[in-house]
Amino acid sequence: MTQLSQKVLDLPESATLAMAAKARLLKQQGKDIISLSIGEPDFNTPEFIKKTAIEAIEQDYNSYTPVDGYLELREAVCKKLLRDNQLNYNPDQVVVSTGAKQCLANLILALVNPGDEVLLPCPYWVSYSAISSLNTAKPVLISSSINNRFKITPEDLKKHITSKTKIILFNSPNNPSGIVYSKREFEALAKVLKAYPEIIIISDEIYEHINYGVPHFSLANVPELYSRTVVVNGLSKAFAMTGWRLGYMAGPKWIVKACKKVQGQFTSGTNCITQRAAITALESSPKSISYMVDAFRVRRKLILDLLSDIPGFKTVPPDGAFYVFPDISYYFGKKIQGVKINSANDLSMLLLEKANVATVSGTPFGQDNCIRLSYATSESNIKEAVNRITSVIT
Repeated sequence: MTQLSQKVLDLPESATLAMAAKARLLKQQGKDIISLSIGEPDFNTPEFIKKTAIEAIEQDYNSYTPVDGYLELREAVCKKLLRDNQLNYNPDQVVVSTGAKQCLANLILALVNPGDEVLLPCPYWVSYSAISSLNTAKPVLISSSINNRFKITPEDLKKHITSKTKIILFNSPNNPSGIVYSKREFEALAKVLKAYPEIIIISDEIYEHINYGVPHFSLANVPELYSRTVVVNGLSKAFAMTGWRLGYMAGPKWIVKACKKVQGQFTSGTNCITQRAAITALESSPKSISYMVDAFRVRRKLILDLLSDIPGFKTVPPDGAFYVFPDISYYFGKKIQGVKINSANDLSMLLLEKANVATVSGTPFGQDNCIRLSYATSESNIKEAVNRITSVIT
């Protein structure tokens, strides 16, 4: 009998995708499920971007693309990074991939050797740990809690660095907590990293434009860290282009060249139509998508107000993204509708089965006491979902 590799057997399924699949299955069975589990804007892709894609089809863009992306697109990435982030890159420092997730996978595969350590400030996006483990690296979790707004301190960082530390992976605005590290906070962390020049920094900035007031700052803006920081971003969240699959990285040439080599053996270049549309998206002003951010801001207030009425739901207002990440440990050890709640997994499953509301446990994000709720859905769905949660657990 053919045996699966141990790597695949040990690889966890994405918790967010798994919950989304369960919700879809229950819907197919006729259940009225409200999904607060998936990290996907509920808006359509802007018309001006779709128009460019249609024009590209009509102009017969249908051939293989360069592994690292069209030159015009890489130039657009450089212009965007200069305009929005005051970061200077050349096109040969950019690789375009099929989503930011592939950028991250390419980077970790290109950089780590067996036993190398990847530092993950908690909470972290679920795939960071899985991708690291799959590539024989050891994920090292740097804990935080709701009491310090889910942020790590310079002291936390320093005590987790060892001779095996190869990468630290930051995500701000953060999925799942929505927190945003300020310039001052990042500069304090940078002081620690300056003493360890061998550590590569990956800055996942996919939620950059979904921000409610804390100015976005990248560790690549710290002059001493620029030469070993890779910025990862994409179109899925800000431009409501999740299914178009396009992400990009910008960083040191030697790292980018290695990632291009990896990508050339896995997927080659990204979809040609998406690339043409991406040029239009990146050349547009962030103001062109401000209506989505405005809607998320209203929903953020709505869900926080509603959750504040549920006993035992402890929240921190998110600074960005479209998630709220309440600490629900108040319910551990209690019985709800005959079910004993011992973990965030238990509560998340109870809400799916009893309230018909899909959420995601915080455990795969590195926070056992929390659950993640996405407010990338309509106000009416948010109101009804919280009503259902309240009716089940109170």
